[in-house]
Amino acid sequence: MSIHLIIIPFLLTLLAGLSTVAGAFIFLQYKFCHKKFIGFFLGLSAGVMIYLSFMELLPYSIRNLGFLNANIFFFIGIIFMALLDFFIPHRYLEEKICRREDIIDHKMLSTGLVVAIGLIIHNIPEGMAVFLSSFSDPKLGLILALAIAIHNIPEGIAVAAPIFHATNNKTKAIKYSFISGMAEPFGAIIAYLLLRPYLSQDILAYIFALVAGVMVYISFDELLPACFKDGHGHRAILGIMTGMAIVSTSLLFL
Repeated sequence: MSIHLIIIPFLLTLLAGLSTVAGAFIFLQYKFCHKKFIGFFLGLSAGVMIYLSFMELLPYSIRNLGFLNANIFFFIGIIFMALLDFFIPHRYLEEKICRREDIIDHKMLSTGLVVAIGLIIHNIPEGMAVFLSSFSDPKLGLILALAIAIHNIPEGIAVAAPIFHATNNKTKAIKYSFISGMAEPFGAIIAYLLLRPYLSQDILAYIFALVAGVMVYISFDELLPACFKDGHGHRAILGIMTGMAIVSTSLLFL
């Protein structure tokens, strides 16, 4: 196999993943990282996840698996994330990120960690989809990568915003946005080395249904309560609508 047939799909996946870092940099501009904007950006993140789950991931699964199977795996994803959220020692993970005395808001840091974990789970199959589609049709792979890059920008904000406001540390906010974004090329590596002979539309459909459940759980359990917490309800709703508009725009290219 020609080396460029591997490099080009991988670079497209890397581009899509790095856009999460672009989202972190946008958020960390001084005028945006003020505390009063946190409700808007968390709402934006929730809007992205909810719209993407119900308008792209779950419909894709229903088309390939049928309504019942897709919804079974959707709710398995919710249950999986609920159990993960319950059993993960949040305080231990928080202290691995920074010293206890440096944590300003434990709840906000916990939100950032759960969102980062959820986006890593979400970005791995996205990376697989970009990588594999680029093999069969480079033009389709490019369009898919650009569309994913557009909606990965607010996903980077979803990680950076709570971690920055919990620690007041821009480097950590960028670092964990980068880690979540790098799950995309990691998914590409898995697709090429392990799953390429077995990966089909049906397998991706099962994965996307699970991911949709994970993201819906994160949105309702972590992001929506946090974005309404400080009483800036209108900003939060504006953020939700903006996030949905961004994803709907990106999906126009698919």
